[in-house]
Amino acid sequence: MAVRAHTVAVKELPGTLTGEQGRSFFLAMQGNINGNNCLIVLDFSKVREMDTFAVYLLLCCLEEAMKHDGDIKLAAIPLETKTLLELAGLGRFFESFETNAEAINSFRRISSGGTSYVSVSGGYTSTSNSAT
Repeated sequence: MAVRAHTVAVKELPGTLTGEQGRSFFLAMQGNINGNNCLIVLDFSKVREMDTFAVYLLLCCLEEAMKHDGDIKLAAIPLETKTLLELAGLGRFFESFETNAEAINSFRRISSGGTSYVSVSGGYTSTSNSAT
C-alpha cells in the first residue's frame, strides 16, 4: 500500500482583514485551494483588525477547502481576535493552535505518511519537509 505525503500551506493573514482586504485574501486563498486534500494553516500573528465580514470569509474559505477534501486550521491568534472568533462561534468549525508548528503537526497526526509544508506570505513561497 502506497502512503501519500500531504502538503500543508501556511498562509499569513494581513494586519487588517476587513472589506477589500478580505476580498483580496479570499481570492488568494482560492488559488491555494486547488486539488484534493488541501491542508491550510492560517497564521493570525499579524492580525490587529478584523470585522464580521472577515469571519464570513473564513467560513467561505473552509467551505472551499472541504469541497476539495481539505481542511483549514488557525494558529497564533492574538487575544482580541480570538475573542471575536469565539463570539462568532468559529470554534465549532475551526481547530486553533498556539503556533504554526502545532497546527502543522496536527495534520501530521491524521496522516500516516510524511507531511511537508509550504509557507505562503509576503509574496514568496518556500517548501520544507517535516516528515516523520
